[in-house]
Amino acid sequence: MASLLLFIIFLMLSLLHFYWSLGGLWGFENSLPTKETGKRVLNPTKFDSAIVGIGLAAFASFYLFSSDLINNYLPTWLTNYGGWIIPSVFIIRAIGDFKYVGFLKKVRQTNFGKKDTLFYSPLCMGIGLIGIIIKLI
Repeated sequence: MASLLLFIIFLMLSLLHFYWSLGGLWGFENSLPTKETGKRVLNPTKFDSAIVGIGLAAFASFYLFSSDLINNYLPTWLTNYGGWIIPSVFIIRAIGDFKYVGFLKKVRQTNFGKKDTLFYSPLCMGIGLIGIIIKLI
């Protein structure tokens, strides 16, 4: 059940990134960290959004295969390592870079900073913790 939850989360995030890669704007501005002056820290291209979308789709597929809803054709080494690497990446993201993203960021009063504190970092920590629980059970 937890694998299915992560599949759905990653699928939705993947679709959002593909939407941005096709020129969609909804949610885009508030998803990028900015300096106190409002200048973006990152300036991703449509191609960058597509690459992230592909990665998130791969994570969604990983957890779909882990859910036992379909036959697992993943190699054992991939399920062993991927099951630890994916959650670790998201826990590290939740902790942050100590400046613009994560729970330990210093720049908190920007639009992104507020949304990161309320939504993005908790989502990343939740993904990481659920992934670790899946590996431990």
